Amino acid sequence: MRAEWIEIKRGDVQPQYAGIYVTMNAKGHIVMSKVTYNIVGAPEAFQILYDRANNRIGLKPTHKSMRNAYPALVSSRAGAKMVKAYRLIAEQRIDLPHTLRFYDADIDESGILILDLRTAKPCPRAMAKKKKVNS
Repeated sequence: MRAEWIEIKRGDVQPQYAGIYVTMNAKGHIVMSKVTYNIVGAPEAFQILYDRANNRIGLKPTHKSMRNAYPALVSSRAGAKMVKAYRLIAEQRIDLPHTLRFYDADIDESGILILDLRTAKPCPRAMAKKKKVNS
């Protein structure tokens, strides 16, 4: 059988950030990597959607001038973007005891970034930082 090799390009993105990477903390700060932000089209703002029946959050790319647009802010992490969604946490009574990472975050056919709260797991980086502070 003949092998059909495919070369995997190295690139300048660290492997852990090469795919979709999104976290959300108890303050409602949704942070996405630069790669994720570019995959959704690098919009200047997002509309925040919530599917109560399926406990999912949707971030729909939009323009700052649109009604109910939440701006994509610069995060403290290199190239990352942040959307402040505290209103979502408060109005929908979402309890986040710690920072969550959305390992199965996906983009649907309409370009909406889907974040499933049912399958999100504690973010290892945030948990390690919390342990360091508490010790």
